[in-house]
Amino acid sequence: MLSKSSWLHLRIPFSYFLLPVFLFSLSVSPNISEQPLLWTFLIIHFLLYPASNGFNSYFDKDEKSIGGLKNPPPVNKGLYYLSLTFDVAAIVLASWKISIPFAMMLVVYSAVSRAYSHPLIRLKKYAITSWLVAGLLQGAFTFIMCYMGVNKYEFIQTLKPSILIPAFLTSLMLWGNYPMTQVYQHEEDAKRGDQTLSIKLGIRGTFWFVLLMFMVASAGFVSYFSTVFGLHYATTFLLALAPVVLFFLYWFYSVYKDESKANYTNTMWLNFISATCLNGFFIYLFLNSSHILDAL
Repeated sequence: MLSKSSWLHLRIPFSYFLLPVFLFSLSVSPNISEQPLLWTFLIIHFLLYPASNGFNSYFDKDEKSIGGLKNPPPVNKGLYYLSLTFDVAAIVLASWKISIPFAMMLVVYSAVSRAYSHPLIRLKKYAITSWLVAGLLQGAFTFIMCYMGVNKYEFIQTLKPSILIPAFLTSLMLWGNYPMTQVYQHEEDAKRGDQTLSIKLGIRGTFWFVLLMFMVASAGFVSYFSTVFGLHYATTFLLALAPVVLFFLYWFYSVYKDESKANYTNTMWLNFISATCLNGFFIYLFLNSSHILDAL
């Protein structure tokens, strides 16, 4: 359980790519206090996400590159127990430091994420189902889960348009991005019998699909920011995403000439640029919407 390979498969740094969901939820939170904010961040990004990564790695047993690991080492039983330990720690800390309803959200997240790779269910075998579930779980569900943790709210308090609309937008963005995370894994996924959406679309089709979804999601975000925060924030959002668009278009052009460019390295670069730009924008949005800087 304490082997280096097991800890590598937790892929803790990969949580950086999922941080925009937390920051977006934080930026629309009305009841922020330091302790719930800190514990929600730590529990989700350093316990819940790594537990999910480790569990899925154990059952996938990938031999080639996966998100956050270019050369994944062989998995062992210790990884399975380590992922369960992280899960239990996340749920116990959530119950103790935040609330039982928040802890129950973690239980649901954990159960659904395990169904993604566990051989008894293995949602990953089904292209559309896995795409829908992954985008909903890591998007809207996680947005609401973060909102509940940061504000110490009940689930029923999140069922209003001011929360559900931005929550849905996070899923829309993830539904657009998700096939791109599979584009370099066609051989590995097909070998296990997993029919991912990217396999169904093909390499070039994946890029066209992601481009279309990105345009739809961006339009949704621009409309939301213009309505709720003002045109300035919508414009800033588009400017923040400019590096993502430029890299994506350059990569798309490269792939059209040579499909081998749809590889792990370029995928991780896109993820890093996208996460960095979004994290920067949502931190900016949070600092301005919360007026924290005015109090300093």
